[in-house]
Amino acid sequence: MANVVVIGSQWGDEGKGKIVDWLSERADVIVRFQGGHNAGHTLVVDGVSYKLSLLPSGVVREGKLSVIGNGVVFDPHAFLAEKKRVEALGVTIAPDRLRIADNAALILSLHRELDQIRESAASGTRIGTTGRGIGPAYEDKVGRRAIRVMDLAELDVLPERVERLLAHHNPLRRGLGQPEVKTETILEELTSVAGEIAPYIDRVWHLLDERRRRGDRILFEGAQGTLLDIDHGTYPFVTSSNTVSGQAAAGSGLGPGAVGFVLGIVKAYTTRVGEGPFPTEQDNEVGQFLGERGREFGTVTGRKRRCGWFDAVLVRQAVALNGLHGMALTKLDVLDGLDEIKICVGYRLDGHEIDYLPANLAAQLRVEPVYEVLEGWKESTAGARRWSDLPAAAVKYVRHIEELVGAPVTLLSTSPEREDTILVRDPFED
Repeated sequence: MANVVVIGSQWGDEGKGKIVDWLSERADVIVRFQGGHNAGHTLVVDGVSYKLSLLPSGVVREGKLSVIGNGVVFDPHAFLAEKKRVEALGVTIAPDRLRIADNAALILSLHRELDQIRESAASGTRIGTTGRGIGPAYEDKVGRRAIRVMDLAELDVLPERVERLLAHHNPLRRGLGQPEVKTETILEELTSVAGEIAPYIDRVWHLLDERRRRGDRILFEGAQGTLLDIDHGTYPFVTSSNTVSGQAAAGSGLGPGAVGFVLGIVKAYTTRVGEGPFPTEQDNEVGQFLGERGREFGTVTGRKRRCGWFDAVLVRQAVALNGLHGMALTKLDVLDGLDEIKICVGYRLDGHEIDYLPANLAAQLRVEPVYEVLEGWKESTAGARRWSDLPAAAVKYVRHIEELVGAPVTLLSTSPEREDTILVRDPFED
């Protein structure tokens, strides 16, 4: 039996929520290992819809242990607000159901303010962040001045930690024309929630090692997508963490040998939220069709997603970067009814054809997609649970994607309902 890491293989929003929920029923432990509450999953369990941002998907299921790993930046106030919303739907999130890494860095109000100030003042290069403080919190982590979850259990050390943090932030705020933050303000912000957070704090690396050794199945739940990775994405229009599969080990405290099967979530077309390059974007009636049929609005922000044709170049790159063993292809049903469907199979850059996305932003903005045109299908694929339920043209489309990107389809999702899934290979049985 393998552990499984689930990774977004485009720009995020590939439909990870349904797949992670589907897999979490088979897992014993579900781990978030990067990002913050800028991520979003929508789960539908027994007719109840749960919108999760920071909480791992396993919290809505009885008998599962959910873990927030050290690679996550943790907003304690956002956590308590989300916990309250989920518990209002009948789910009790007690410490025996959720553990939080003691060495995870905290997101504070000053991080949110800095994020929003920078974004609103940006000229020329707006990143399109959610304004939730994720980037500034990671900056402080790397700058070795972050306040961490463990500090909430040792209140006597907090004043010193806060003063060190403000020694950096207050000069920065003055330079931006903002008032300084007082030590007492941050102390009150932290002490007001410390008692509620403390029971969840744990040595996650040790906990996961114990669970792994006793044979529990671990599901590593990624957020965002490969093309938003801080190193490998469309920089600078990226998130502030590593979103690729290698981060599952570093962000949870387990060695890479514990990761197991790497499953990439891939949408049957392409979407992107926020700014940045998007070679196959369709700012026309096709994009409008995909957006309306696919209900392409962000779970966290409600922002409308940009839509375009499937980009095999990007997904092939994601296959290599993540070492994907298989793909979960989602939202095939959104393509129902189109006369023809295009797939990007390469790029043209300055008169030359290339088979990769350059790392240089200027080059990314200049690439022109090279398309293959496939026949569409009029029959519905919605709700299909067997290959034989699919139109021949839809099967041909899926098989061609496998061929172009160099990875097999392990799961095929044909609607938001978790039962509407064609299973080719169970990742946990690899």
